[in-house]
Amino acid sequence: MAPFPSASPHILAECRDGVLWLTLNRARRKNALSTGMYAALAEQLGSASADPAVRAVVIEGQPGIFSSGNDVLDFQQNPPSADGGGPVMDFLAALVSFDKPLVAGVDGPAVGIGTTLLLHCDLVYLTPNARLRLPFVNLALVPEAGSSLLLPLLMGHIRAAELLLLGDFFDAERALALGLANAIVAPDELHAQLDRTTRRLADQPLGSLMLTKGLMRAPLRAQLETVMRAEGKLFVERLGSAETVEAFMAFFEKRQPDFRQFAAASP
Repeated sequence: MAPFPSASPHILAECRDGVLWLTLNRARRKNALSTGMYAALAEQLGSASADPAVRAVVIEGQPGIFSSGNDVLDFQQNPPSADGGGPVMDFLAALVSFDKPLVAGVDGPAVGIGTTLLLHCDLVYLTPNARLRLPFVNLALVPEAGSSLLLPLLMGHIRAAELLLLGDFFDAERALALGLANAIVAPDELHAQLDRTTRRLADQPLGSLMLTKGLMRAPLRAQLETVMRAEGKLFVERLGSAETVEAFMAFFEKRQPDFRQFAAASP
């Protein structure tokens, strides 16, 4: 494997046979994504798009952990900017605009962005250990990455509402049934499955792959960008709400939040 320079030690980037492997490498923090990791991922996707030697990209985690989502402490210290810029939005923009095949392999928890980024992948493989969750409402926030648009389109309003409004974990079998994944493979077979799939993609005509992906994504592109801007604006606004302060305090104090005290407050 040829190493790609990475802006973060927690994002490993290696290229082999035309496939760039991006590995979340912060197992001590359950691969919680920091602003530095978001910046590195955005940079890697941008470089991969521009590099003719890269024909496909894989995003994977560590054995037993894909990502626990945002690093909450880092997120508090480095919140998204009011104008919608910053590393998080840079990563989401790079994810949406990435024009080559993007493949993900998930073993263990995939929380928040760990799940919503899968909506922008072309192929997704899970292990039986995969546990997905979208806890935006639980944290008094709103969905991101265009998930408020993409999830209802993928699985219908009723199922999407259950995932977003209740924010419970769901397993690999449910994710497969809902259309979030292509297959479930054994944990010790996940890397091999990703390798086989991306080798096949790398052997395909790249021009045709890119055009085909573009055709599939194009009808929603403008709408997706509009929704993501709206999500981002509301997300930043919610960070200053009393409900979100309570949610974060409860998280750090390891207790259940009390949102009923804000029942009469304006949204």
